[in-house]
Amino acid sequence: MREEKSLANTLKAVPDLLRMEETRNFLVIVIRQLGIENLLPILLGTVRRTGLIDSITSLLSFKLGKISPNLFVSMWDTFGDKREAVISGDKRFTFREYKERVFRLANGMRGLGIGKGNRVAVLLPNGNEYLENFGAGSLLGYLNLFTDWHMRGEHLLAYLKRQNPKAILFTEEFADRITEIKDQLKGVERYIVVGEKVPAEAILYEDLISRSPGKMPEETNFITSFSYSTGGTTGVPKHTNYYDMWGYALSDIAEAPRVSFGEYLKHLILGLYFVYCYGKSIMDEGENIRCLVSTPMHHAATSVGWMPPFLFMGATIVMMSKFDAEEFLRLTERERCNWAFVVPTMLQRILALPDEVKRKYDLSSMRSMICASAPCPIETKRGINELFMQQGCEKPVYCEYYGSSETGVITVLLPDDYLENPKCIESVGSPRCGDLRIFNDEEKRVCSPNEIGKVMVRTNSTIQLRYYGTPEKLQSVLKTIDGKEFFDDELFGYVDEDDFLYLTGREKEIIIVGGVNIYPDEVEKAVLGHPKVLEAAIIPIPDKDLGEAVGVVVQPKKGEEITEEEIIEHCKKKGLYGYAVPKKVDIVEELPRSMGGKMLKAEIMKKYWEDRGIKRRG
Repeated sequence: MREEKSLANTLKAVPDLLRMEETRNFLVIVIRQLGIENLLPILLGTVRRTGLIDSITSLLSFKLGKISPNLFVSMWDTFGDKREAVISGDKRFTFREYKERVFRLANGMRGLGIGKGNRVAVLLPNGNEYLENFGAGSLLGYLNLFTDWHMRGEHLLAYLKRQNPKAILFTEEFADRITEIKDQLKGVERYIVVGEKVPAEAILYEDLISRSPGKMPEETNFITSFSYSTGGTTGVPKHTNYYDMWGYALSDIAEAPRVSFGEYLKHLILGLYFVYCYGKSIMDEGENIRCLVSTPMHHAATSVGWMPPFLFMGATIVMMSKFDAEEFLRLTERERCNWAFVVPTMLQRILALPDEVKRKYDLSSMRSMICASAPCPIETKRGINELFMQQGCEKPVYCEYYGSSETGVITVLLPDDYLENPKCIESVGSPRCGDLRIFNDEEKRVCSPNEIGKVMVRTNSTIQLRYYGTPEKLQSVLKTIDGKEFFDDELFGYVDEDDFLYLTGREKEIIIVGGVNIYPDEVEKAVLGHPKVLEAAIIPIPDKDLGEAVGVVVQPKKGEEITEEEIIEHCKKKGLYGYAVPKKVDIVEELPRSMGGKMLKAEIMKKYWEDRGIKRRG
């Protein structure tokens, strides 16, 4: 059901929204975060920049294209030098400085012919440039494609060709990768480099900023300018329209969801409240949200760690260029960070630090560490709470959510949940940010409590989803249950009597290594390219640090001998990198198959997991 975004439809939805405790709490928390003393200056600044008549006209017609950019710029103006916007290494920018750099970048990009509807591929390590480009793109209406900087060669070329960017923003350390494929990127017109060394026909990022005017662009086309890609079963990245999911409430450009505007607003508020406001709700009065961003900005889940608090509430973002366990603790103390998104591997590395290192730091500022992207062991959840409480926190800090690039956040686990009911710390929370059904696909019915079935979800992201590899693939993962459209996330699990979700397995064969999805097909393709290999099974194997890693079981061709080292080196030569490179290769005389000829991967995996008494979670 599509419903026009209008003032009438908004007013129609208001009574139901206000009856929600989450809506009322959300409004109180946003006001506290912005500061009551700042509300009037932000409002007056918005009206001044927009124009009184234009403001009234835009509100009545619910055309937010003019109001939204002026609202956020007025917030930056009001915070000025009173609040820091971005801290990145030894660089610190107040909101006044951030605003000026965003204006300069936006005007520079416009001068390069980049604007509404264009795409910019961003290939950078974490840094202030991400947030500056986010601001500039949001004002001008160009879309930032946050790109996995691990990609190279054919993988990177295939991704860029598919996304068709008009410009590429990259750091000088990745210049060789771009140079290798540049001649094949016919649609790319501009190359912008962060650093000091500029390749041929490229522009230095800081030069572009310094030579461009620091005033607001005359014409704006507001969107929430960030987008990620996920992978399909082949490992080819798929586009996810996060900019529509967040931007529809603020933009005239974003596409409408497949539901009523009231339902869209409900899901939006629930997600904002439970994921972003829990930590703020237990902070001291007047305490500013300071988000520690330590996961790669190109990872979709990282958006949980910065975008809504920064955009909607003026939070301060503290960037780590890459994760280091002790540096995480040091920055928490030095910058008084109180909110962080993490993955289980990061927590395990923190807990693995020597006791004398862990005990060095005052961690009392931390309020909420929300974990996702891979199953987290119970011992890790309890261990991180114990550490942070020993180092000054009054309450447990571990939170968790379950979601994916396609679905966004679905369930949330809060400390209050497991303080009241210790058993539910084993869960991934209850469905607070969307609707969830456990479905028996064979009998076409909703499962009873504690009955395992397929996990079907309905969130702000799934009702916006328009592309999922192919139209046919999209239709195959959308199911109608109780008259509503649900997304099949290809997972199995159950909910208990209190509606907490426990994941039991995944239908798709993705291997999750430290929160990063590795797709068996691309590894298999590389391994089978070795002239001595007849067949190969790509499976997850247990890993104490990362949860699981890529394992390969190889059946050589008859009469051939091959070693683990040969396979690993061959995979690297074929372009595999990072966690996709197999961690372990076993050579067997013959791989097990069914009578029908299907490889029995479950039987192979059993030797690495069940036979060793190790349970694979989620």
